[in-house]
Amino acid sequence: MRPAVSESRQAGDREARSPGRGTLRERESRTGLALISPTVVLVLVLVVLPILWTVVLAFQDLKLIRLRTSGLFGTPTFENFADVFGSPGFWDSLVTTLVYASGGTAASIGLGLVAALALRHGFRGRMLIRASLLLPYVAPVVAATFVWGVMLNPQFGIVNEVGTRLLGWDEPIAFLSERPTALLTVIFFEMWRSFPFAFLFITARLQAAPATLEEAARVDGATPTQVFRHIVWPQLLPTIAVLALLRFIWTFNNFDDIYLLTGGGAGTDVISVRVFEFLISRGDIGAASAQALVLSAVLMVLVTVYYRFAAKDEVA
Repeated sequence: MRPAVSESRQAGDREARSPGRGTLRERESRTGLALISPTVVLVLVLVVLPILWTVVLAFQDLKLIRLRTSGLFGTPTFENFADVFGSPGFWDSLVTTLVYASGGTAASIGLGLVAALALRHGFRGRMLIRASLLLPYVAPVVAATFVWGVMLNPQFGIVNEVGTRLLGWDEPIAFLSERPTALLTVIFFEMWRSFPFAFLFITARLQAAPATLEEAARVDGATPTQVFRHIVWPQLLPTIAVLALLRFIWTFNNFDDIYLLTGGGAGTDVISVRVFEFLISRGDIGAASAQALVLSAVLMVLVTVYYRFAAKDEVA
């Protein structure tokens, strides 16, 4: 029987190493490469190539009116960055963007946390309320900004109508055209629109948390505040840290909400709106690309800080 077993093993080895196909591991490697190649191609075409092209454009004196005759690569220049950093209002716009991103991120996560804790325990109608809380996040941004613009209109908006008739306001408030009310309004809009995302994440984490720790703490006489501070909050902290990073990046890059609500006026001129204005109003492709790189550099610094501190603590 041993010679027969030996011959079968040799036949299996010859089949595994048959000419033109290679070993089993090599065939598996080729199959794996074939499976991931579409994803790699999509990432290269949709992510890597636009980033590299933006870097190339940022160092060219390229105007929209000369786009057809400029060619792919022009003379390298640093004037775009000098123009961006020296342009009126750039640093104020950067501060406004940081305030908007920080305020919108903190407010949306805070409201999502409150909603998740309020709907944590079961009661009749909880699923309906949870579903209704998702409406701000899934509603089209054009429709949402239009409704908010109508409600906050100083002439016929329902908010000013209620304020002047019932709340004792002396005069209507121009929520979207006065400083600093306009910035506070767009931050509030960002909180309303984005808190369902945080609500979903925090709700999922609360459902995965073991209930025995909280039950043991209550048996030992811990108050609800102590239970939240010492048991619930430490379990939510890694999730909230990831949420803070994602929401800050998305809010920092946000354009459509502010542009549709205020057009970047009344102290809401964030950097993303300035990039749009440089590109469309001035037709300066190089300066717009340079400003986009500055925006990316700020985000890279913030992500590095996150991975240096928050991610390190989470792993530890």
